[in-house]
Amino acid sequence: MNQLYVLGARQKKLRLKKEDEWNLYEEALIVEIDTQTSTAKNRIKYCTPPDARSSDNASHIFKASTISGNILYACTSTEVLLFKLPEFEQIGYVSLPCFNDLHHVTPSSDGNLMVASTGLDMVVKFNKRGDILKIWPVLGGDPWSRFSPEVDYRKVDSTKPHQSHPNFIFELNGEPWVTRFRQRDAICLNHPEQSIDIAVQTPHDGLVCGNRIYFTTVDGRLVIANAGTHQVDRVIDLKEIGGTNDLLGWCRGLLPVDDRRIWVAFTRVRKTQFTENVLWVKKVFQEGMGEKPTHIALYDIVEGRCLAEIDMEPHGLNVIFSILPAFEGSARSQSHTDAQD
Repeated sequence: MNQLYVLGARQKKLRLKKEDEWNLYEEALIVEIDTQTSTAKNRIKYCTPPDARSSDNASHIFKASTISGNILYACTSTEVLLFKLPEFEQIGYVSLPCFNDLHHVTPSSDGNLMVASTGLDMVVKFNKRGDILKIWPVLGGDPWSRFSPEVDYRKVDSTKPHQSHPNFIFELNGEPWVTRFRQRDAICLNHPEQSIDIAVQTPHDGLVCGNRIYFTTVDGRLVIANAGTHQVDRVIDLKEIGGTNDLLGWCRGLLPVDDRRIWVAFTRVRKTQFTENVLWVKKVFQEGMGEKPTHIALYDIVEGRCLAEIDMEPHGLNVIFSILPAFEGSARSQSHTDAQD
């Protein structure tokens, strides 16, 4: 697995020290990285069209995405895009009024799609034509008790503070599950009494590999749960592995290579923006502590070693949401650009 796709965005050159996240990124990027040479190619540069964003100043960013077969299911904050690999030919597009601050898209086992519409604290299931099939409010109750079905939330900058902030969707035995940031857990959407307690910190990814579910927590830990028992088997603190006092960054995005090696992504934390969602930084930050750049790192979780680190900032990525295995036989064509302003 020498070739990886890394999805995220390029940050704007800031005129002000404080800039809201929903206005922070100027271009969504998919970068293919050769992990042996640390060389990279831009495979997609993308900007959300005006009719699917809140303003001219809105961020352009790829959030957590999924590859199934030869299709890449990618999402921005308000859109779902389907690309055929290895050509990165766009073959599908859905954008719905209930899409706000999307954090993850994945195909469901029945051939439809599911997104975490984080801004509305819900998971939405829909088909490739954009017909909504089901809505799960991740805190239960009526999905429209706090929001209005008449509002186009793609045009709303932010609905924060979120009561749950669902992040990442996965399936167990055909049942959809989602991680919940504020509740520090993952729940089965159809049977919410079934849950996985991720108490150590707020989670992001929940990736199923065999009988294991790998979760990242934002402060740099891997939580490994048993897919059968729904119990946490192991917690690995990556801060203790790296051998450095530097702040690793906001941890989200992971890709297991095998039972012992796993790629993990970190986004640089800007110390000027310690908001309510990064209170963990205040707890671990010490005077004189450096900041790691936005990077990906390969860990041996058996021996507790960091095997490699690749700085992604020279390749244009200032925020990372996904690490995915590059499609076998991936073309080495020049950068491809879609839907630019």
